[in-house]
Amino acid sequence: MSEQDKTTMSAEEVLQKFDKESDKRNLTGMWDKLISFICIAFAVFQLYTATFGVLDAHLQRAIHLAFGFSLIYLLYPGRKNWSRSVMHPLDVIFAVLSVASALYIVIFYDELVLRAGMNTEFDFSIAFIGTLLLFEAARRVVGWPMLTVALFFMFYAFAGPYMPGILAHRGVGVQEMFDHLFFTTEGIFGTPLGVSSTFIYLFILFGSYLEATGLGKLFIDLANAVAGWAAGGPAKVAVLSSGLMGTVSGSSVANVAGTGAFTIPMMKKLGYRPAFAGAVEAASTGGQLMPPVMGAAAFLMAEFVGVPYIEVVKAAVIPALLYYIGVWIGVHYEAKKFGLKGTPRDQLPKFGKLFMEKGHLILPLAIIVYLLVSGYTPMRAALWAIGLTLICSCLRKSTRISFSDVVKGLIEGSKGVLGVLIACATAGVIIGVVTKTGVGLKLATALLDLAGGHLLPAMFFTMITSLILGMGVPTTANYVITSTIAAPALVQMDVPVLAAHMFAFYFGIVADVTPPVALAAYAGAGISGADPMKTGFAAAKLAIAAFIVPYIFVLAPELLMIDATPFTITFACATAIIGMWGVSVAMIGFCQSKLSFLQRLLFFVGGLNMIIPGAVTDAIGVAILAVAFFWQRMNKNKGPIENHGEDL
Repeated sequence: MSEQDKTTMSAEEVLQKFDKESDKRNLTGMWDKLISFICIAFAVFQLYTATFGVLDAHLQRAIHLAFGFSLIYLLYPGRKNWSRSVMHPLDVIFAVLSVASALYIVIFYDELVLRAGMNTEFDFSIAFIGTLLLFEAARRVVGWPMLTVALFFMFYAFAGPYMPGILAHRGVGVQEMFDHLFFTTEGIFGTPLGVSSTFIYLFILFGSYLEATGLGKLFIDLANAVAGWAAGGPAKVAVLSSGLMGTVSGSSVANVAGTGAFTIPMMKKLGYRPAFAGAVEAASTGGQLMPPVMGAAAFLMAEFVGVPYIEVVKAAVIPALLYYIGVWIGVHYEAKKFGLKGTPRDQLPKFGKLFMEKGHLILPLAIIVYLLVSGYTPMRAALWAIGLTLICSCLRKSTRISFSDVVKGLIEGSKGVLGVLIACATAGVIIGVVTKTGVGLKLATALLDLAGGHLLPAMFFTMITSLILGMGVPTTANYVITSTIAAPALVQMDVPVLAAHMFAFYFGIVADVTPPVALAAYAGAGISGADPMKTGFAAAKLAIAAFIVPYIFVLAPELLMIDATPFTITFACATAIIGMWGVSVAMIGFCQSKLSFLQRLLFFVGGLNMIIPGAVTDAIGVAILAVAFFWQRMNKNKGPIENHGEDL
């Protein structure tokens, strides 16, 4: 077995360990055929309704959840020690019961509408069973952290009269709560599941077909052609390829495993420390920040804020670029620090040749952006993009997708949506409790009081809340909670609605590289063979831009293209990039020579002043950075550091 094969196997093991969505059964025979049939039927339903019109909201979402329930219970075993190759009878029973509870709404839809608000005891039984099975499905696919948050909100709904101070409310009866969650579109079948049942499924299917064409490998090859020869080439390839992969992938752990299987061994071979190699890949997985296909939470943001999805995409462009520029600068100076060279040009693929042979695979991405800009709905744009992906793949024999690949894409797309689907449905429980109890307004008021009515403390508390919730909670649920609780507080301080929601969204994602629970960093450590905590702290240092950028665009909304002119956008970006340079140099501790503590402090303070919007802070920042830069140029011991230890 080759070294590359070992790395690939390691990547698969990392996915199973750190990404619960990947820990599925691997069945054969009748069960495999049945699951494949359900997946194909699921895809056909989604494509049919996208083409000819979606059903009534409750019906569309109930059928979507029914398909999800069946696949989750058949694919995900209830216990770690249950076989991944044999179906457990209890899972079959759960699959049947859960599907029946969701289809109850479909079968008796007219009767339920006619007696809205007057549900029977049998209705309550169905709602109770369906909600419990939803919780169990969430535990299997996205884990205990998400389930714990949902259960906490349920507890709050029932314990309202006993809660202290501002958190007290009249309380909600058990039947009233379950009926509200299951038989209205303000609970489980609310906006998050609505977005999953329309936009998100199609974008995940689109990504599945893009991967089938070999676009992921093309991104890595293009990144090698562009940056592989530079100082620290493989690390820059990791950053660039991860950014490109982010245009079609919304999972940070999957991104690490996908591109890291190629880039981490390359970095280690060049001389990068294992911890830093894993950290580079982890820090450069801002896939859910990178347009045009961002994470599922971006679609929810468009619905919650009430703007077209293209507005969210436009707002995300500059912050995402600033984030990746910050990581790029960090790896550049890490390479300079230890004298790490790039790969010889004669060992790298040629950009022109690659583009001529496989450049047509990028066309669907360009087309989907054009369609979104032209006013197409995300669902219609994704539908066209799926068809065009299949057509574009046929332009050359080497990328052509066969009929079996088309069918496999339908199956993989249906499996790929399960984590988002169940997270959206569980997030609906949180929304249901918020709408029933009014706790969102109460917590927003409490946050304002805690911050003393000041914007910076409010942003800081929102950041901490998002980071804590992000420790194991999927970004979708994290965003739902923070956008419900924290974003309204920022809006009350005259922060633009989109900026407030983007702030919460950003820090929900950054949690994946923030110790102590940094799943993307742990995945990178698993592939590189490094210590997970060292990798996590190194990733957090490299991803320092992600902790700063949200503050910038709240203070300077022109970075989100809100009420901005070309001049204000250009000026804000230029000063922010210079500031990123200063902060990144300080974090790495090297520019043209090793920096002393005071020099690092000057670079950091000067960079922060450049990042903070305002003529005065920019002037101060330029002056401090100039002093720091010329001071370090006077150092006698210039050049790389010889001692390449494990010091982070």
